[in-house]
Amino acid sequence: MMRTALVTAVAGAVVAFLLGLLTFGVQATTHPRDVPLAVVAPPPIAERVKAADSAEVDIRVVEAVEARTLLADKEVYGVLEISPGQATIRLNPAVNPSGTQVAQQVLTGVAQGAGLQVKVEAQAVSAAERTAPLAASALLWVGGMVAGLLFVVLKGRRQRLLSALTTAVLVVGSVVGLLAWWGVTFSAQALGFLLAVAVSFALLQAGLFKHLGIRAMAILGLLYLMAPAVAGQVPELLNPAYRAVLWSWTPFRFSTEGLRSLMYDGSITTEWWVFGGIALAGLVLLLAGKEAQPDRADGVVDVGVDQADRLPRSEREHTA
Repeated sequence: MMRTALVTAVAGAVVAFLLGLLTFGVQATTHPRDVPLAVVAPPPIAERVKAADSAEVDIRVVEAVEARTLLADKEVYGVLEISPGQATIRLNPAVNPSGTQVAQQVLTGVAQGAGLQVKVEAQAVSAAERTAPLAASALLWVGGMVAGLLFVVLKGRRQRLLSALTTAVLVVGSVVGLLAWWGVTFSAQALGFLLAVAVSFALLQAGLFKHLGIRAMAILGLLYLMAPAVAGQVPELLNPAYRAVLWSWTPFRFSTEGLRSLMYDGSITTEWWVFGGIALAGLVLLLAGKEAQPDRADGVVDVGVDQADRLPRSEREHTA
């Protein structure tokens, strides 16, 4: 008994440590590092601005046309255009709000340091619109995960593929309805992307549930807990270790940034390939291999023995 109590207590402490490391640790260690910004200014002022470069920001002095192209392509998080007596900060709503906020703060400080009045030009973005990309990504994952878990609990066997596809469609409908209630609407391309994300999530989750049964929750639940904390940040704010180990591959990052771009008439390429690959991997898992054996109520895995062999010995002899 003492040994069991010790083992369970240690397991709880280890899990708490790992979850803290992979979730709250991301936010606790955020700090700007080489945040890309662009400045358009006459040569004398440009030199002074460039001198303000530091480890926290990467200031590029460029021409006006190039600056706006960089901003549209999300290569920089903000542009400062300096003209006689005036400084204008331009922001792109398709850029992650965390990066935009840092850009505005830094560029405002640069302009004020030069003794200039600051004007900000940016498309108005509501709190709901800022929240929507990450919220939609997380809800699509949760919807597919819950449906897949219930399929296992209710001992579903056949039509797992149909269940996954139906789940994707219905979850997208519920998420879009919720966001519409918040005042967020999507273009046809953004809706198509949402459906692609939902299908890929549902197929991957269904495939893992098929092969692992309820044990798949150990993987799917952990991904849900740690990924949103990373996906809500831009890489230049993350600790390099979290950036390499978590941000570089998490699908939540691709779904969040892809949807944010499509909400503001941007275009995406990499994201379509990422979720096409995830959907293919999930489909392969669904179609390959055998179904995981369900756990019986007594904790013993059913390995397909004959029903008569499960009877007590006296009953088996009577039946014989």
